[in-house]
Amino acid sequence: MLGAPRQLDLLPPEVTAERVAWPTPLLPAVPALLAAHAGSVLCVLASGDPMFHGIGTTLARHTAVRVLPHPSSASLACARLGWALDGVAVVSAVARPVERLHAALHPGARVLVLSEGSRTPAAVAALLRDRGFGPSRMTVLSDLGADTEAVVTATAAGWSGEVGPLNVVAVECAADPRARRLPRVPGLPDDVFEHDGQITKREVRALTVSSLAPEPGELLWDVGAGSGSVGIEWSRADPACRAVAVEPRADRAGRIGRNALALGVPELRVVTGSAPGALAGLPEPDAVFVGGGVTADGVLPACWAALRPGGRLVVNAVTLESEVLVARWHGEVGGTLTRVSVGRAGPVGGFTGWRQAMPVTQWVAVKESE
Repeated sequence: MLGAPRQLDLLPPEVTAERVAWPTPLLPAVPALLAAHAGSVLCVLASGDPMFHGIGTTLARHTAVRVLPHPSSASLACARLGWALDGVAVVSAVARPVERLHAALHPGARVLVLSEGSRTPAAVAALLRDRGFGPSRMTVLSDLGADTEAVVTATAAGWSGEVGPLNVVAVECAADPRARRLPRVPGLPDDVFEHDGQITKREVRALTVSSLAPEPGELLWDVGAGSGSVGIEWSRADPACRAVAVEPRADRAGRIGRNALALGVPELRVVTGSAPGALAGLPEPDAVFVGGGVTADGVLPACWAALRPGGRLVVNAVTLESEVLVARWHGEVGGTLTRVSVGRAGPVGGFTGWRQAMPVTQWVAVKESE
């Protein structure tokens, strides 16, 4: 019998099988644990639905499993609250940063946060307050399905409760007037990113992410990432989208990490180093964006060679030298070239006039199947 100590303690004395508690940390220990019991029939104890953010999904990656599910904590929480489960966003904070909640916050949204412990509700409340969602109603449901089940309700702004470690936080999102709108569609305002001017501007970024065409489960390399804005917007397109930001400057790499936390995609991976060398050993990408360093020797060949068949390469060229390079590549492998010019209105003396940003030449190419 494998399980958490609290689950093993629930077994009656009549169960004489060997009882093995999960080690900590669990995930790195799973392969060795299974190998140590090879040839044995293993029974794993788990609460709720093991295939919903549970141990079942972990074990299924290593061995064949037969699952006997029960109602998940999300199902029980929605049943208690009268919420439609299919209309609720579920965010797990178990062994994951609570900042993942940022991407799910929208006025009127209903969100369930799967807690890591008794401190998670306070962390959720603090995040909501900082984002301008202090009026949001929080309902913390503890020990769901047990005789000790309890419910505590308050606004995020007024949260001060103490709860048990086994809890789910239900949030009914309500924003105060100062809350920033952060839609999932690409083109977030430039000022929601911490940056030093090295950022793909809002209008061009929206076009860039559209050209990269993210789909759930795909991986992006954001090469010469600057502030990380493109990789972050790619990751926000769907919770299953993944991104690696490659940036040679350590100070900018730090900003990328902070931006990813603040915008709800803390699992974005940041690699500090210069391409093409820093690309070695990275997982094969479905799409690559080169925003900086495109003229460095070997960058484009390395990116093109790494792409999966059907993968997309998008390059934004601003200088004449980078334009010449992408024009040559366009001639060799095809794709599309688009010139983008953006003007923004600004003061001209006592009047208003247009101020043109530097034009951007965007090359988009799709790698054919080999």
